Amino acid sequence: MALGPVQLLVVGYGEDAVFDGAVLDELHRLSEHDVVRLVDLLVVTKDMDGNVAQVEFSDRPELQKYGAVVGALLGLGAGGEAGMAIGAEAGAEAMADGKMYDPDEVWVLAEEIPPGMTAAIAMLEHRWAIPMRDAILGNNGVVLADAWIHPEDLVRYGAEAAAE
Repeated sequence: MALGPVQLLVVGYGEDAVFDGAVLDELHRLSEHDVVRLVDLLVVTKDMDGNVAQVEFSDRPELQKYGAVVGALLGLGAGGEAGMAIGAEAGAEAMADGKMYDPDEVWVLAEEIPPGMTAAIAMLEHRWAIPMRDAILGNNGVVLADAWIHPEDLVRYGAEAAAE
């Protein structure tokens, strides 16, 4: 199974947020075109009284595959080929319930969310990057750095440069 880079994306929504399905529709569209794959989505809401609710969306068979691959890679680094087999089994078993997040970890996250806010935590696999990575590796290239630069970063860099 070819695995693309996985991004952890955390988005916050205040009380005035509109949940009209547009974000889920876009994730579905991107998934249909094999641009990204939604590995897992956790939504945690804290009302003004501090009550917390959570919903997790996972594709259980896919999550088990990811668990096996991630476990195998961690095992390979920790113990070579023998560690890879052990890690694959442990990773698949850890994701067998279709849940990526430990409930105790969710409550730690919930403590950080201000009252009246919702946080969406998505694990997105960037499928579009697989052929690019394969082309780089096929030409004996190596990735030396990898970062996301957002438009807001460029505005900040420009303001910092102007201030100097």
